[in-house]
Amino acid sequence: MSRRVPWTFIVFLVALSVPFLGSRFHTFVATDIVILALFAMSLNLLLGYTGLVSFGHAAYFGIGAYTCALLMKSVAAPFLPSLLAGGLMAAAFALVFGFFCVRLTKIYFAMLTLAFAQIVWAICFKWNDVTGGEQGLPNVPYPELGWMASLPLLDGFRAGDHFYLVVLAIVAVCFAVLHRIVDSPFGRVLTIIRDNSERAQFVGVNLRAYELAAFAVAGFFAGISGALFGIFNRGVFPDFAYWTKSAEPLIMTILGGAGNFWGPAVGAFAVIVLNQQVTSYTEYWPFVMGVILIILLFVFPAGIVGTLAALAARVRPRTKSATLVGPDVVDRHA
Repeated sequence: MSRRVPWTFIVFLVALSVPFLGSRFHTFVATDIVILALFAMSLNLLLGYTGLVSFGHAAYFGIGAYTCALLMKSVAAPFLPSLLAGGLMAAAFALVFGFFCVRLTKIYFAMLTLAFAQIVWAICFKWNDVTGGEQGLPNVPYPELGWMASLPLLDGFRAGDHFYLVVLAIVAVCFAVLHRIVDSPFGRVLTIIRDNSERAQFVGVNLRAYELAAFAVAGFFAGISGALFGIFNRGVFPDFAYWTKSAEPLIMTILGGAGNFWGPAVGAFAVIVLNQQVTSYTEYWPFVMGVILIILLFVFPAGIVGTLAALAARVRPRTKSATLVGPDVVDRHA
């Protein structure tokens, strides 16, 4: 019997080795990828598993970022409680907004999510006394990670390297929780709703309750990613909740493969690395990026992971059949 390659463990080890083998720039890019991969994975719970297209997912990203930044900057709250508060605040707002959004379907649902996101952005942009208004909240402090210098192999690392390792550990835990959710009976009901909502309702599934729960869970993890990104960016600004920010996880999820668990993470890696490479070569990078993304979507119609998985599924039966008709076949006329 052939053993499956532990790709998840291998990728984690590669990500873990970045501060040891790469430069400061590589660690910076890797931190960006890991945080936005979580943002895209949170959207995939709605888009890929529940079939809900959200144009306003940045609202929860921004709420999580502002909540965590305000706690750490204004009241000097510890990092982990502030991070958790950011996720919970985003989930609470997702519950409120989702209560209205799940009553609509298709494009009406998508437009209502966009409307709520614009309300969040307007509040962040105008509420000067709390959010800093247009100037945002600059100089968000890094968490106190001096204790990591006393650990073996980490004594010569910079603060950015320590923060990357903490982010990697937190996001890995979030990925594990998300994987458990989508593999649970709850996750399987979400896929049934995605595939045939009328049949799910016919067999007694409460569509609104399940969609609202998915909305809240997705909002929680988007809030966690926003909180991490605010610290990484050393500031939180209204653009975090603007509608253009919602396009980022949407593009990453579709490019990587909606409905595939690791698709959004692969999409985040592809988009960020391509963006870094293209911007370093030409000032017309938006045009070049758009052309590259269009080509990739045509080459990988089901997303990068989805298309590669389909190709692997086609090759595997051929390999098995070739093995069966090989040395095991005996010529009866010999």
